Amino acid sequence: MTDTPTPEDGATDATIITTDLVRLDASLGSAPSEVIGSLAALLAESGRATDPDALAAAALEREGKAATGLPGGIAIPHCRSAAVTAPSLAFARLDPAVDFGAKDGPADIVFLIAAPEGAGSEHMKVLTSLARALVRPDFVQSLRDAGDPDAVVAHILDVVRPAPAAAEVPAATPAQPDSASAAPGTGDTAAASESDARRSVVAVTACPTGIAHTYMAADALTAAAERSGVEFAVETQGSSGSTPLSAETIAQADAVIFATDVGVKARGRFAGKPVIASGVKRAINEPDTMIAEALAAAGDPHAPRVAADDAAEGDGGAAGAGVGWGRRIQQVLMTGVSYMIPFVAAGGLLMALGFLVGGYEIADNAKDIVVADSLTNLPDGGLHIYLGAVLFTLGSVAMSFLVPALSGYIAFGIADRPGIAPGFTAGAISVLVGAGFIGGLVGGVVAGLVALAISKWRVPEFIRGLMPVVIIPLLATLIAGGLMLLVLGRPLAAATEGMENFLGGLTGASAALLGVLLGLMMCFDLGGPVNKAAYAFAVAGLSVTDTASMEIMAAVMLAGMVPPLAMALSSLARPALYTAAERQNGKAAWLLGLSFISEGAIPFAAADPLRVIPSMMLGGAVTGALSMIFGVTLKAPHGGVFVAFAVGNLLGFFVALVAGTVVAAIAVTAAKQFIRRPQASTPAPATAGALA
Repeated sequence: MTDTPTPEDGATDATIITTDLVRLDASLGSAPSEVIGSLAALLAESGRATDPDALAAAALEREGKAATGLPGGIAIPHCRSAAVTAPSLAFARLDPAVDFGAKDGPADIVFLIAAPEGAGSEHMKVLTSLARALVRPDFVQSLRDAGDPDAVVAHILDVVRPAPAAAEVPAATPAQPDSASAAPGTGDTAAASESDARRSVVAVTACPTGIAHTYMAADALTAAAERSGVEFAVETQGSSGSTPLSAETIAQADAVIFATDVGVKARGRFAGKPVIASGVKRAINEPDTMIAEALAAAGDPHAPRVAADDAAEGDGGAAGAGVGWGRRIQQVLMTGVSYMIPFVAAGGLLMALGFLVGGYEIADNAKDIVVADSLTNLPDGGLHIYLGAVLFTLGSVAMSFLVPALSGYIAFGIADRPGIAPGFTAGAISVLVGAGFIGGLVGGVVAGLVALAISKWRVPEFIRGLMPVVIIPLLATLIAGGLMLLVLGRPLAAATEGMENFLGGLTGASAALLGVLLGLMMCFDLGGPVNKAAYAFAVAGLSVTDTASMEIMAAVMLAGMVPPLAMALSSLARPALYTAAERQNGKAAWLLGLSFISEGAIPFAAADPLRVIPSMMLGGAVTGALSMIFGVTLKAPHGGVFVAFAVGNLLGFFVALVAGTVVAAIAVTAAKQFIRRPQASTPAPATAGALA
């Protein structure tokens, strides 16, 4: 067996794969989760990963964002993970093949590409060299024909460690037209090719992890451009680093292709260029079509174009060229919630610590104590009262940014940096007039749209440099802030007050119904948009002087703890229904669930969504209803059982949690036992847990 690297040694191109990481004509299960779990176990056994479960969970989370199956029977699940000690590859030639989501059928060639979270650029280049080789049919065929693991390793090392004479040309170098490579055709086609040869196209490719799809898309587009005789340059915004396209190259381009699953960095460089935008996998699957579309857009005066100063996340900056408005709205709202959550985590837990140290009465006079007293002039009660006041005040200050941060980063998601100032201002005004969470949402959208509209103004060149840092923030703050203060604030405040009064008046069956709804939302997509909407609603309204808000917070957190705990219990009670990797995931899910981290259930839901998710929703509904019926309250917005000191009615807290967990575990066990698994299932949204 070949020696494997130690964490201290790191991985070189010669040790990135060894024969003990190769499985030929093997049956590793019938689902991607089983194959990934088996390959992750191989890496752990060889000393390349410290925790196979964490590695598999990271790869499955990436799988949930976009399937990694490619045309030609290939799959490349990949991830970065702190559990990986050295950049590594595990390879399997499967028999039978497993469906990884490719349109043309299941995959029999599977690579698990694993990189440490802090992998250096040289290691990332080794990994991406492999990804680029997978677009070559001869390389893939050599893997299918290999007779033993040594041959597989040799073929792979040939592409990740090429001879100096065969060093690859950087993908960002313009491809020169090659008449020999042009596809044969009629005279008209040849004439068209000559016309297209005078065209120049640039592209940006990027995927969430920046390991594989980024570079495969770049090489597929480069090859398609060569076949069409088009001058082409591509910027890969990936993990192994990239050389940005020069201003001259961009200026000479007739069109731009954005093949990305994440935001394009410095998108404003391409302002005014005709644009074709899609996800990164389309560039791998249909590169010739995308090149043709770019050429057509270059000659179409009505084609979508990159907006001036448009650096917004996603593909929405070019209307009609990328994602739809529905998805675009979801993206910007999730941007706001994602940036808001760190304020919640820090502020809420500091407030909870303040309660623990100084008692619940500290909320009434913490500000006065911090202002009037000091370490050398302690208040009545002594040091613990003063420290409790300090902790509570720090948490309160952090939590006070909750709505402004939500609003500011919603505006950022729409208009990029020029939207931040007007967005924060609109959010602060929402707090000032009492419009709360609803006002923050509306204010952020208004501020972002106003800032985006102003950014599209045609202004003289000498003013353009002032637009993003002075003119757009100034005018957008004036307009959006004025609208919130003079027009929208009071109606939104009235709506917020009415909702709070309604929720505060719920008792009995009505309160239970609210608990059911919150439980269903928390368990529907395990950290996705619906889950985060329920969580953000609870956190934004949390007040230690309002019993109704604390009951809602308790129901939300308890329901969010159910999925990982239920899957842990089911896999423990009926291990035969789960793979070895899933049983290991179940062990880790105990702690994750107790900590209110829904991520523990993602590997199960991604592998079997149609049986897992409805079962989790049932358990979450039971827990939410019981929590509301028992009147459980919670003063901390996060922490699971570790903030039990901030819980009111601790017995009801644990009864609701245990009941929902047991119901969900029984439901998922019965579903797996008696309901036949569908032949093709779509992975559930696999965003990180409740606070990701």
